[in-house]
Amino acid sequence: MADFYENQEQEEKVLLIGVSTQDEDMEASLDELGELADTAGAVVLGRVIQNREAAHPGTYIGKGKIEEVRLLAEELGADGVICDDELSPAQLHGLEKELELKVMDRTLVILDIFAKHATTREGKLQVEMAQLGYRLARLSGLGKSLSRLGGGIGTRGPGEKKLETDRRLIKSRLARLNRELKQMQLHRDTARKQRLERAVPVAAVVGYTNAGKSTLMNALTGAGILAQDKLFATLDPTTRRMKLPGGQELLLTDTVGFIRKLPHHLVEAFKSTLEEARYADFILHVVDSSSPQMDAQMETVYETLQALDITGKPVITLFNKRDLTEGAELPKDLKASRTLGISAATGEGLLKLQELLEDYLRESRVLVEKVYPYAQAGDIARIRRYAQILEEEYREDGIYVRYYASRNLTACPV
Repeated sequence: MADFYENQEQEEKVLLIGVSTQDEDMEASLDELGELADTAGAVVLGRVIQNREAAHPGTYIGKGKIEEVRLLAEELGADGVICDDELSPAQLHGLEKELELKVMDRTLVILDIFAKHATTREGKLQVEMAQLGYRLARLSGLGKSLSRLGGGIGTRGPGEKKLETDRRLIKSRLARLNRELKQMQLHRDTARKQRLERAVPVAAVVGYTNAGKSTLMNALTGAGILAQDKLFATLDPTTRRMKLPGGQELLLTDTVGFIRKLPHHLVEAFKSTLEEARYADFILHVVDSSSPQMDAQMETVYETLQALDITGKPVITLFNKRDLTEGAELPKDLKASRTLGISAATGEGLLKLQELLEDYLRESRVLVEKVYPYAQAGDIARIRRYAQILEEEYREDGIYVRYYASRNLTACPV
């Protein structure tokens, strides 16, 4: 579209700002914000934390802290600040006016990273939709931030060609994106329906960002997904077929990594992608067992699944990166059906995982014994592919087969 363009990369020097309430580990939250800033290409020079019951409604932090931030920025040569929460338009405008620096929030940084890492058409459209929804509410305050530096965080993806881009233009573009994404969702629904008809079991791989989902997908399926030690290194959903030792096939669907304070705009824009987990037979929850924030990250994943109405499914929790926690006791997850310690990087526990998957599929399937006339011999190939054959015998009256199959497969006229 002519009204939007891709801005050049620009390294920014920033300070991190957080408002700490009693029920929040602000140091850990700012550590994560620092990782996000690094992934987005910024250099973090320092951090400032204010203890308050709630963020200031007009400037996020109080006047005393604003002065402290201004002096620290001058001393360290920072040209912007990143706040650890999503700022309201009033907070964004007020803080920028007081500091006379570029002001960003956690949501803008996450959206920027998503714009950087989206590669498929659908992923790019979803990111643009989320960005425009965010900008629509903050048009007046955001304009000055964008004009001051002419690039950097918040200007990737569609960007803004001119500051006078008005709400009418953005709303028109959002409507067009909505139509395109609905068409893509129809294709996704068709593919999902075909999977159900073929009775191929599906496992959705979920987890906190950087827990090792992509490494696990690569190890189990040879998917060739980019795997880096960065937050949101991969964004676009991937579905790959894996063959279990017993010959049965399973589809693994990767989902976007979860994170604390996941932006509302992002959840809405990526709802169709995240819905893949809703239609899965079960959930593989990948956890970074080496992270000091493991418990909080697990809770974030469950809260996000709840928000997406993905409940009531069997969950297999995989405590990944066990090679980094040698000798440590396997953690517990009381919300999981089963748990297992693995290392996707070294292969530790992956054979056990495949056996566990076979056990689960066997438990969720029915045992079938049937003789197929030789005229229906072609159906046996379908059974071999989508079921687990225990016994096969050629008899005078046809082919006798005993196998475990999903209820979907046994309900079809095989």
